[in-house]
Amino acid sequence: MAIPRANGSDFAPLPHGLVDMVPLPTTTTRSRDLLDHLELKSTDLDLAAAFYSKVLAPLGYALKVDEEIKKGFGDAHGLDFFVTAGGTSQKVHYAFAAPDRASVNACFEAGAGAPGGKQDRPPALAPAIHENYYAGYLRDPDGHLVEFVCQKAE
Repeated sequence: MAIPRANGSDFAPLPHGLVDMVPLPTTTTRSRDLLDHLELKSTDLDLAAAFYSKVLAPLGYALKVDEEIKKGFGDAHGLDFFVTAGGTSQKVHYAFAAPDRASVNACFEAGAGAPGGKQDRPPALAPAIHENYYAGYLRDPDGHLVEFVCQKAE
């Protein structure tokens, strides 16, 4: 069942029997300004920092804040991803937007050698979400599902 969004488009159905009320874009035009930043907790902050330094590099991200209890990542536009020391954040899945499918592939391949991480699902189209949804998945050192996604037609 499609549910109308405020902009007139529909929520896309999710695969694997997941609830279809999660708002997923059905077009490639949307604002990237909804979230200001994301912060996760990690039981091994240095290992998490090494992992994210490697897998975010293809997106132009780098470690910008390197403190004992907090690591911050960003690009030329600012900081928006943080990992702090503490108990692992539970049941978290997040997706990093990639400008193209080649960047999704590069992030996934970087995950093969990223400290403490592992490849989960290789990049592929997910037409059950929408025809241009191209994503690859990694697991970070704390087991979080990390997605890299491009939603543009290529």
